[in-house]
Amino acid sequence: MTFRLEDYNFELPDRLIAKYPLSERHDSKLMVLHRGQGRWEHRRFCDLPDLLSETDVLILNDTKVFPARLFGKKPTGGRVEVVLLNFPRVEEEGRATSEALLRSSKPLRPGQRIIVGTDLEIEIMEGADDWIKKISLMYDGELLKVLETHGHVPLPPYIRRQDEDLDKKRYQTIFARNIGSVAAPTAGLHFSNALLERLKDIGVKIGYITLHVGYGTFAPVRTEDIREHKIHSEWIDVPSSALQLVRSAKANGSRIICVGTTTVRALEYVFKEHEKADSYSGPCDLYIYPGFTFRATDAIITNFHLPKSSLLIMVSAFAGRELILSAYNEAVKAQYRFYSYGDSMLILP
Repeated sequence: MTFRLEDYNFELPDRLIAKYPLSERHDSKLMVLHRGQGRWEHRRFCDLPDLLSETDVLILNDTKVFPARLFGKKPTGGRVEVVLLNFPRVEEEGRATSEALLRSSKPLRPGQRIIVGTDLEIEIMEGADDWIKKISLMYDGELLKVLETHGHVPLPPYIRRQDEDLDKKRYQTIFARNIGSVAAPTAGLHFSNALLERLKDIGVKIGYITLHVGYGTFAPVRTEDIREHKIHSEWIDVPSSALQLVRSAKANGSRIICVGTTTVRALEYVFKEHEKADSYSGPCDLYIYPGFTFRATDAIITNFHLPKSSLLIMVSAFAGRELILSAYNEAVKAQYRFYSYGDSMLILP
């Protein structure tokens, strides 16, 4: 077990970073990692029903991405990019607050305003540094509609292109319903309606939780010792229906298969901090690194993550760093597509 950040690094050619989704969600490659046997096999995501059984329980994150990326101008004309880090909290009619990543040619100071449109202005408030600030949004009309008018799909910067019309649908899971994320729970992007129906037909039980993806999920790890990294809190809602399903499955010896690291974090947080709760809705700041005891998760469906990221550290805690990095090197050799629009991995017990 190692806690050096550099030990969670790997080499990835730029050509393997997926810029666009495949035409069919379930056509992605699926690396099946057999954790106990220390081996892997190459499959397709549409093979998932052949890899699961009627006793398995699948837990999905039903959060919905909102258009969190805004472009505006200072009164002097300077261009500013604003990426909201949470869905704005309405304080009063026509005014809401949020935290945001800001990018401009010069640091922005409290009191400065950004003009986004005739019906939306942003005022800079206090912040932790030059880029992350608390902001106030002043708008006319319904907040979500204003954001949909001016906002863009918040594609990750490594995709290196502007968002397009197709991203409004494809950077969203088919089961997204609770709006509040600034990034997609990408492991869920591989599921099509047809595939979900096939899983239900063989008897797989499906439950839903909500984790609104924010800065905690994609914030870079900057400490040389990974244990010193502090994760930002994100909002979760784990309803009684999901907890009852998981507890019943555990009692019967069935497998809990979490779709995505966000689902893992939400369930493990509740089982660790609120073990006897009937449900939980509130902040979650659980940071999972090697040495963590998994209480709820038996298997994980996940995408391939960035080097030295908290997500790579999490799956390393689950399956072992050496096995994960060996599997990643194999994925590079096999020309898997990486990151948000890329291929997937199923980590089995």
